[in-house]
Amino acid sequence: MYLLKSVIFYSKIEVAGRLIIALTVSKTKPYQPLLLRLLHGVNAFIAFLAIISSFLVYNTFDGRFGKLPIPPIPKIIDIHGTFGKILLLAIAPLFALYCFHIGYQRLIQPDSFQKLAQLPKPIGWYSLHRIVNTIMLLAVTFALVSGSMMQEKWLPNGELDSFWYSLHLLGWLGLVLSLAFHLLMSVKIGGFTLIISMFTWGYRPEDSPANWLTRISAFFRGK
Repeated sequence: MYLLKSVIFYSKIEVAGRLIIALTVSKTKPYQPLLLRLLHGVNAFIAFLAIISSFLVYNTFDGRFGKLPIPPIPKIIDIHGTFGKILLLAIAPLFALYCFHIGYQRLIQPDSFQKLAQLPKPIGWYSLHRIVNTIMLLAVTFALVSGSMMQEKWLPNGELDSFWYSLHLLGWLGLVLSLAFHLLMSVKIGGFTLIISMFTWGYRPEDSPANWLTRISAFFRGK
């Protein structure tokens, strides 16, 4: 009888401990929608490859503002153009559609600039983070549009003063800077747990891919 009571007592302690841990984790570890994580992850991966390959293109054919002693990579312009086309025609439009509709709360709001006056309060930092997220999307768009207007023969022929190439250089710089601020602001408002939450695989039952089509349809119907 004593043994049975001991087992029941410790079982209750174990259940209570698990409940406390679950509540603690739910408060300290942010959860991101699975669709957002997938689109964000693919977009970030391709964009990172595009940024690296664009620097290699600059390093090979330009280098007016400094360059690294990196051996030329054959067909680096074609490689960079492929990453750009994947972003422009597939990944970026889907991600932008999600951000500006389902995930609009993570972007700039009508009162975001007003709330900047409340820095360094949390609401001020959250507003700044939303502004930076929006600038990040605009920087990606600017880089993609300016790059799509270029011709592959310009740089090999030494045509470095092209209007669209100059805009594309500015777009690349803006993209790198906005990415840096995006990461800094993410760490500021949510710590590294916020960044890690974007790369986890688990999802809640209501966030199952089987429910995506229904939820998206309901959203656009305004329900």
